Amino acid sequence: MMAQRVGFVGLGNMGEPMARNIARKGFALTIHDADADRAARIAQDIGANAAENLTALGEASDIVVTMLPTGEIVRAVALEQGLADGLAAGSLVIDMSSSVPMTTVELGKALAERGIALVDAPVSGGVPRAQAGTLAIMAGASDAGHLERARPVLEAMGDKIFPTGPLGTGHAMKALNNYSAAAGFAAASEALILGERFGLDPKTAIEIMNVSTGRNFSTEMTIPSEVIAGRFGSGFALALLAKDVGIAAKLAQELGADLPLVAQTDRWWNDALQASEGGADHTTAYSHWKTRASLQKQ
Repeated sequence: MMAQRVGFVGLGNMGEPMARNIARKGFALTIHDADADRAARIAQDIGANAAENLTALGEASDIVVTMLPTGEIVRAVALEQGLADGLAAGSLVIDMSSSVPMTTVELGKALAERGIALVDAPVSGGVPRAQAGTLAIMAGASDAGHLERARPVLEAMGDKIFPTGPLGTGHAMKALNNYSAAAGFAAASEALILGERFGLDPKTAIEIMNVSTGRNFSTEMTIPSEVIAGRFGSGFALALLAKDVGIAAKLAQELGADLPLVAQTDRWWNDALQASEGGADHTTAYSHWKTRASLQKQ
């Protein structure tokens, strides 16, 4: 399996360290990014090749990993911008982006018509775990053989790989996980905002929550280091989290599920996104909600 040639598309905050870890494991790696200069610099640094275009990357690869902002971009890269044209029949694409599950299923069908397999394998863990190669990976595949073929590449980037079921279930799980995290952040934020309005010190409140039943990932990790410390720089963009919550809300609609909390959480985060500046960290939503609360009648 180590003889397989690997391509990597998308060298952003997550994609770059993921590609670096693939190179460290000894795979013959070809990379591509919309920023060609960035791709060339990274390729030189990690001993990879930088492809001039997506067709050339496909021609140089047996397995291609995509780490892009949306599933629509993944589809465009694969079907409209030349990646699939360069891939031979029998190739494998691993989409590690946060994509809409139904879009993934549709892309899988389109690629299958060309003899190309697709695995959806989104990640959790953020930039620090991407750098350490310890991401949690949720992997959906319509054929177990496709996942086993992908596994050595996935193991270069993560230490926990969870088979989730058929194609699209990995992306569904990613959206549901991030929805749960977003709801927890929003609930804890509201608790701190209300407490401060009543005279509680947010630092004291979060310390109490973290030894009580109200604790969650955000209360233990993100809120103390980013919100209370005033950094607002977790590395996970507000736009990306709002997108993932929106995928979960859309999934509920498509399945006809009457689940009001996911719909409300989607509205919370969209409201914060609309009020934000481009590139804002997701933790800045706290400031937006706090401002809104202060504008209400005291």
